[in-house]
Amino acid sequence: MRLLFTTAALLLDFNSLVQAQATLPPPPQPTSSSETCAISLTPSYEVKVAQGWTAHLLARNLGTARGIKLDDRGGLLVVSSQRGIIHLNVTDRASTCPYVINNTTVVEDDRLNHGIELSPNGRTLYASSRESVWAWDYDPSNASATNRREIITNMTNTGHVTRTLFLSPSHPDLLLVSRGSAENLDPLAIPLENGISQIRAFNISNLTSSSPPYNYASSGLLIGWGLRNSVGIAEHPLTGGIFSVENNIDQTFRLGIDIHEENPGEELNFHGFLNGSLLSNQHHGYPHCFPLYNNTAFPELNSLTTGDQFSLNQTAELNDEFCARDYVPPGLTFKAHMAPLDIKFNTAGNKAFVSFHGSWNRDEEPEGYKVSVVDWDAESGQPVHSRRSLNAARDVFATGDIHRCRPDGVCLRPVGLQVDDRGRVFVSSDYSGEVWVLEQTGEVEEGPEEEPATTSNPAVRGFGMVRTEGWLVMGVTITLSFVGGCL
Repeated sequence: MRLLFTTAALLLDFNSLVQAQATLPPPPQPTSSSETCAISLTPSYEVKVAQGWTAHLLARNLGTARGIKLDDRGGLLVVSSQRGIIHLNVTDRASTCPYVINNTTVVEDDRLNHGIELSPNGRTLYASSRESVWAWDYDPSNASATNRREIITNMTNTGHVTRTLFLSPSHPDLLLVSRGSAENLDPLAIPLENGISQIRAFNISNLTSSSPPYNYASSGLLIGWGLRNSVGIAEHPLTGGIFSVENNIDQTFRLGIDIHEENPGEELNFHGFLNGSLLSNQHHGYPHCFPLYNNTAFPELNSLTTGDQFSLNQTAELNDEFCARDYVPPGLTFKAHMAPLDIKFNTAGNKAFVSFHGSWNRDEEPEGYKVSVVDWDAESGQPVHSRRSLNAARDVFATGDIHRCRPDGVCLRPVGLQVDDRGRVFVSSDYSGEVWVLEQTGEVEEGPEEEPATTSNPAVRGFGMVRTEGWLVMGVTITLSFVGGCL
């Protein structure tokens, strides 16, 4: 599928645009409240912000901005896919508005495409390509990275080429790496030894300067498998529970009937704990079983309801009963094709933010293109809503006219998230090459009451939003080759 990005303004050469430095606004004037923060940079599209929240455009012209990470001096590291890593020197100065003083290219490497992490002491930087994970010595005082070494390899496949990195705060020796499938329905994901559609953890404390890199498929601790493409990974800050958000299959048929518009749903999966109590059954179903989201006109529904796993066909060897018995169901199921790409908890452990990159495999109403929040029980370390919920995710920040996201792509496409110690949420947007900052500045609107999972109406809406005024049209024509699911 090919997407054509167009605007009616002056056309710019794309190559020169992506090579440009991040666009920075003039310093803000001192203010007493972030609610009065003047946004000096304006997007080329409309955005919507939930009641009680503000959105501030921090930087743009970052190329394809993917994974992000805050260092211990408040600098924001941004993976610009097929360019490298950019450091944004972020400060608040005399204002509550975050502001970028300058930006620096930390690593120039066109192989990097998504994953980024920092060691607990902030002095080792990790990043990934489709094939490998590398480490550098990192100095946050001058945003420099030196002494590159390869620490994990043998991950190349087609299709889903991003390799998410997550370093556990509770077990800082363990670097978790997620590897997605090569195809929409990938038979190579079935044998465990292939290392496809899995999350594995690697003990980085064992590595020395002369150590050979780990082989992904044959090394490391298995955290979960049967995961088509779990791009976002997080650890609950109080209990240590490991969660991931998974992008499910496209172009789906069940018993020969097209169900792709509303099924299967995207997944939030629970994997257990890194202290030795990982789930005894670590298989989450792919490529055999998938979670139901919308039961309307679903062929051979029987007793299935939201969150139950189903088989595409009903045979003696593989059927709905087999899915329920042999595989781990999701902790929550989100609407189909929204493409969750990251999940991050706040420090209190009572909220998790999820970025939804947006749909391509929908014939009718587009979905996603937003950041949502999921309420969490801090004590139990599990979502407040039941796994049957249709409305566990409450929208915070979204593109304005969602129909502009297809075919021209002029909209917000959230990818990476970071939550700082003040509760602010940094958000990267790859198609627009930007970083935003979200901050709660007032009372938020309560989400809708729980809707029974048997409903035939999955379109649960109603979050109070206001539109940001003053749009800047950026003149650029971009033609991209976009393979469905390659997130």
